[in-house]
Amino acid sequence: MSRVQEAAPRSPVAFVGGMLREPYVQLLASQVLTGGVALAANILMVRSLTPTHRGEVALLLQVVYLTTQVLLLGTERSFVASYHNVSAAPAVRAYARLLLVPCALFLTAAVVYAIAAPHRLSPGPLIIAMLAWYALIEAASLATRSIAIAVGRVRDFLICRVIEAVLLLVTLVALYATGASHPEMWFLAYLFAGAAPTVVYLVIWLRLPVLPGSAPVRPDQNRLVRREGLALFPAAISNMAMLRVDRLVIPALASTAALGLYTSVATMTELLAWPVRAYADSRLGRWRASHNDGGLRAKPLVVAAAVYTLVVVPIVAGGLYLLIEPVFGHQYAPAKAIVLPLVVAAGLYAISRVALGLLIAKGHSGLVSVAEITGFAVSFAAYVLLIPKIGILGAAYGSLLGYGACLAFALITTMVAKDRP
Repeated sequence: MSRVQEAAPRSPVAFVGGMLREPYVQLLASQVLTGGVALAANILMVRSLTPTHRGEVALLLQVVYLTTQVLLLGTERSFVASYHNVSAAPAVRAYARLLLVPCALFLTAAVVYAIAAPHRLSPGPLIIAMLAWYALIEAASLATRSIAIAVGRVRDFLICRVIEAVLLLVTLVALYATGASHPEMWFLAYLFAGAAPTVVYLVIWLRLPVLPGSAPVRPDQNRLVRREGLALFPAAISNMAMLRVDRLVIPALASTAALGLYTSVATMTELLAWPVRAYADSRLGRWRASHNDGGLRAKPLVVAAAVYTLVVVPIVAGGLYLLIEPVFGHQYAPAKAIVLPLVVAAGLYAISRVALGLLIAKGHSGLVSVAEITGFAVSFAAYVLLIPKIGILGAAYGSLLGYGACLAFALITTMVAKDRP
């Protein structure tokens, strides 16, 4: 083949195909799919359940998601950073060992609570059993995401999530069509849809042979993952709080109507950070390997995230501002006031994901937790001070200040912190 032919640019089809094979694009696709299914599920449940029963399902799911973070103990990102380029089967066994003790203690606590808890404080053994098993399934599901990134099988993870989405939608549509009105049935749909594909893919990965040239698993590797995970655990909880506590504070300090206006915009602006977050998560292992080789350059990566934000923020802000009334209706016109601060806040959050990922790659997991805690503390203080005075605009500015504080701390520490081996 001539050099001219070798240097010829790829066709648009080949370029698009190459992009679709990128791990961060596949991770983003799984996030978008999850968001779309959540929207459809919400519509089906709202049309089938009373507000009280819909709230019960939401509460059960929130309990599971919080419990899952406790079971994982911050190991999602530390596993990706430490197990880069490992074969699938050893990676699955390694993560299983990480989850063994937390899950055993959790199941023991669930059984004890179901037996010994006073009747007025217990939802009943059946509900406790469903919560416990779904928490284990959700922990395994999030573990498969980390494993898929580490071993280079993100496509498998995306297929698994597609199967889960199809199963969940089919089950929920069946419940809607049959007029199911018990919240337990709708919750069981989530458990079934999550369990089936997750278990199948874990079994498939365990049966795969060890690939030639893959990195070996060191005896002390899980100890490092656990130590970094515990350092990142406050970050995981603080990040969840920073992203969600505004939804709890607004009804308490303003009104549920204000929450409706706020979430109509906030739900859309969160999408802005998804591509950057997926990219940072998919690159953790490579960044750790580059750092160990002395070739990790933080500044170009942060600058690239900043350029993305500067390009996308004006487009998203302008589009949302113009579309709020035509799409949501005239009653949502007051939400226009919070578009700009929320979009800018989402942009700052996106850049912080890259900066914090670089800190993890450099071995500074503790600083990541400090950054997330700082962001949560600033945002919560701003919510309490500003929401009673200026309503949802105060919540928007609180998010902007909190995400900005997290980013500022992350940028400073990324640039000045000494590298760790």
